[in-house]
Amino acid sequence: MLPVNKNKIVHFHPLGYDFAFFESDEVVQHATRETISVLTYFATSLFEKNRIEDVLWDIVENCIAQLQLEDCVIYMIDKGGKFLIQKAAFGGKNNGKRKVISPVKIKIGKGIVGRVAKNGKYECISDLTKDPAYIVDDESRMSELAVPILVNDTVVGVLDSEHSKKDFFTKNHVFLFKLVARLLSKKLDQIYRKAPSTITKDNVYFKELDFLMKEAKMYRDPNLGLDIMAKRLKISGNYLSQLVNKIGGYNFADYVNRFRIEDAKSKLRNPNFVHYTIISIALESGFNSKSTFYSAFKKLTGISPKEYRVSA
Repeated sequence: MLPVNKNKIVHFHPLGYDFAFFESDEVVQHATRETISVLTYFATSLFEKNRIEDVLWDIVENCIAQLQLEDCVIYMIDKGGKFLIQKAAFGGKNNGKRKVISPVKIKIGKGIVGRVAKNGKYECISDLTKDPAYIVDDESRMSELAVPILVNDTVVGVLDSEHSKKDFFTKNHVFLFKLVARLLSKKLDQIYRKAPSTITKDNVYFKELDFLMKEAKMYRDPNLGLDIMAKRLKISGNYLSQLVNKIGGYNFADYVNRFRIEDAKSKLRNPNFVHYTIISIALESGFNSKSTFYSAFKKLTGISPKEYRVSA
């Protein structure tokens, strides 16, 4: 549980998006490390997306993948401001090709999502059989969570999920949905303003990556790849790739191989490794094949490992 101090604000800054939640906000009481990790993944996944359609689909797909929900739908208000239209969905409403099957159009104020859009307040319904306003879509379900999406204090859509079990949605679901909706709001605002996404050299994820390489020496793991490291950092693979490219100036494979080569070079110079074969040193440094090692070594040093050892 995140610490909550009286009269203070809890700040969360993923990638420049500024989230500030007052201690009095009841959702702060239910923040967990897992929840923050999920939101961080959402934020990094959205980083370079600049089309609203891509952002909406990414959110619903990640909600399913990270939270094991049965369905997730994003409604957006039409240009006339009178109706909500399904723009992205995962579950029974998706055909696998990022296209909503028979998209529903709901008048503002009608149904649960319509109420949320009208009032600008979230609703968590534990038993839909007791709510006469419930509108059945692809199939009848038992519980629902709907959270408004606001841009500049104006409702522009609703993030919604239904489940076949009563009382399915917990306080943690509510907390996370509120955060995702705020993240989505800031991303939409960024797109509307055509503001660029930026990565700076003091990026906390790159600092952690650099630490894991230099201190934990994770490069020595021959199976280390972009997806494994992204999972360790709890960010998306695409965002990690952008970090390494923009701050380090290399692709991820070259970034890791530079650490491995420096490790191998130190061993090739070290008298304690004089009886080690070159391939043994390569394996000790994290390479999993002789050809990859020789290719990377010559690419970065201009000479072969054997030549380097002789000259060292």
